[in-house]
Amino acid sequence: MGASSDPNQDGSDEQQRRSEIYTYEAPWHIYAMNWSVRKDKRYRLAIASLLEQYPNRVEIVQLDDSNGEVRSDSNLSFEHPYPPTKVIFIPDKECQKPDLLATSSDYLRVWRVADDNSRVEIKTVLNNNRNSEFSGPLTSFDWNEAEPKRIGTSSIDTTCTIWDIERETVDTQLIAHDKEVYDIAWGGVGVFASVSADGSVRVFDLRDKEHSTIIYESSEPDTPLVRLGWNKQDPRYMATIIMDSSKVVVLDIRFPTLPVVELQRHQASVNAIAWAPHSSCHICTAGDDSQALIWDLSSMGQPIEGGLDPILAYTAGAEIEQLQWSSSQPDWVAIAFSNKLQILRV
Repeated sequence: MGASSDPNQDGSDEQQRRSEIYTYEAPWHIYAMNWSVRKDKRYRLAIASLLEQYPNRVEIVQLDDSNGEVRSDSNLSFEHPYPPTKVIFIPDKECQKPDLLATSSDYLRVWRVADDNSRVEIKTVLNNNRNSEFSGPLTSFDWNEAEPKRIGTSSIDTTCTIWDIERETVDTQLIAHDKEVYDIAWGGVGVFASVSADGSVRVFDLRDKEHSTIIYESSEPDTPLVRLGWNKQDPRYMATIIMDSSKVVVLDIRFPTLPVVELQRHQASVNAIAWAPHSSCHICTAGDDSQALIWDLSSMGQPIEGGLDPILAYTAGAEIEQLQWSSSQPDWVAIAFSNKLQILRV
């Protein structure tokens, strides 16, 4: 994933280039996107449409690495109410559980992929606003890897809700932010963090639901934090994105309030962050400058003249809105821009 190579070079270079980048063109603008983690479903991703109408679509696509083609299967394409804000496959590498996929929009929905891949069916629609017609749209959610029956959702109604998807009930609902909650991430079995339009990162421990800890507040007052990534390899670290900002703030939860490093090489707003699933000191960031950048943070905490530079850069054909690093195949990162999904070897 270095500088993009010239497609007019000789055939061997072209072959090499093809095997590093695979592209799929959807019939619509892609927003939500994620990898499957099952080891029997390598190179499988879900992508979802961003259409300004009620019916939207989700497709499950698969890379055939024998011929380099990313294909969608019409049996695994289904209609979805509103554009999904996020899509995640169940964190089940060992294939012990049903093949599930969750999506967030007006509600949290859990879908089941049939064992023979013949169809995708709705399994549950989880709605916490039983007593009112209106439900605050869900901005994001995260599936707990350590305890896959738990999903946490964040909503514009200022709440975070923890669901038990096996019992199809609310485990707990927490209100700590003053404004819309834009993202949520698990840091362990009973610990999660959230970011909000109130400009704060808060950490919650489900053993003590009355309290949350503010570990960072946006330096510009009333500037929303829109995305959050928790480092799974080293849970002391997390990263957050400030709305309409070209920098990424990396935090060490042992030393709250001050960022441990700020990544400042994007030329336009950053939209997505993904920690490496196999290394505690690598992170990928992507944004409106059409760049996906990979950073090595092993020197984090030491002053670097002029700031840190990325170790790898890739330029896409348009603003990158979505980025996911494959946890089952850590050599691969996926990005989404316009109507294209690209899978990149890093």
